[in-house]
Amino acid sequence: MYGSRGEGASAGRRMSAVVLGAALLITGCSSDGGGDEPDKSAADSGAGITQQPKETAPFWVNPDGTAARQVAALEKSGKEQDAEEIRKIAEQPVAEWIGPDNPQEQTRGFTEAADKAGRTALLVLYNIPHRDCGQYSQGGAADGNVYREWVDGVAAGIGDRPATVILEPDALLHLVDGCTPEQFHEERYDLLKGAVGKLKSLKNTKVYLDAGNAGWQNPDQIFEPLNRAGIAQADGFSVNVSNFYSTEDSIAYGKQLSAKVGGKHFVIDTSRNGKGPYTEGNPDERWCNPPGRALGETPTTKTADPLVDAYLWVKRPGESDGECKGGPKAGQWWADYALKLAKATS
Repeated sequence: MYGSRGEGASAGRRMSAVVLGAALLITGCSSDGGGDEPDKSAADSGAGITQQPKETAPFWVNPDGTAARQVAALEKSGKEQDAEEIRKIAEQPVAEWIGPDNPQEQTRGFTEAADKAGRTALLVLYNIPHRDCGQYSQGGAADGNVYREWVDGVAAGIGDRPATVILEPDALLHLVDGCTPEQFHEERYDLLKGAVGKLKSLKNTKVYLDAGNAGWQNPDQIFEPLNRAGIAQADGFSVNVSNFYSTEDSIAYGKQLSAKVGGKHFVIDTSRNGKGPYTEGNPDERWCNPPGRALGETPTTKTADPLVDAYLWVKRPGESDGECKGGPKAGQWWADYALKLAKATS
């Protein structure tokens, strides 16, 4: 954790594909890596990415996401072995983090593409005002009114199409740990509760409020904030977003917390928890681009516990946590790190 803070979720993620009618427009994420980097202007990655079986993983795989374009670039340059490693990421459904601009266009694009494929879009809203307390992922909406308008745009773009939304990673934890100044607390609770209500008014949208990770050990600090933020109306909560705690530990933490919030179900981010958390180096930055990690369980609704609705890849494997340990800015694709994650995965 950031000392006493919850784990920072990467910011700066940009949408990797927006569908307008029948056209797929790619904007992508910037990268640091040289000649084998994804082509950000291509409308088709050419990587041959298909959907996972719906009964196991009902979430949409973006066939033109950054990882897919990395696969195509590696294949084009004759690096077939590396391409097959990155394919481990490209072939799985990963969350689309909605940026601050044109939220209606973004969410319409993703949900239309997912619906056309017979799948559910997995979206992350990460734009709360005063986000990340000035850390690597600082930013967010300018004020509460801007945020409300942004959420309205998100909802309008989703419409009646199926979507699962992870709502504001770290937003509640940063109220609890004192990172977010006291004068912003009441507004944040109001914004989160309003977002839950708006999204749950949609016909086919599920909403999970972020609730930290197993590193908190005891959920007593977070259950009341969850209540104030509207957990009763939400489908449940998310744990381990952008973090590395094992699925077993995450289930234990989630079950303890569920018992305190009316038996709510939860989802677990398993994107990079294949080898558990990093335990060396500066404790304040163990969360940031830790070496030696691996991909975790692939996304699925077939989990080890009835309270766990899904294992998800909320954090997009291969994107940086921030400018630490040689990484690029938060949310940017880091080809070398992505390859190491994939190679470390059995």
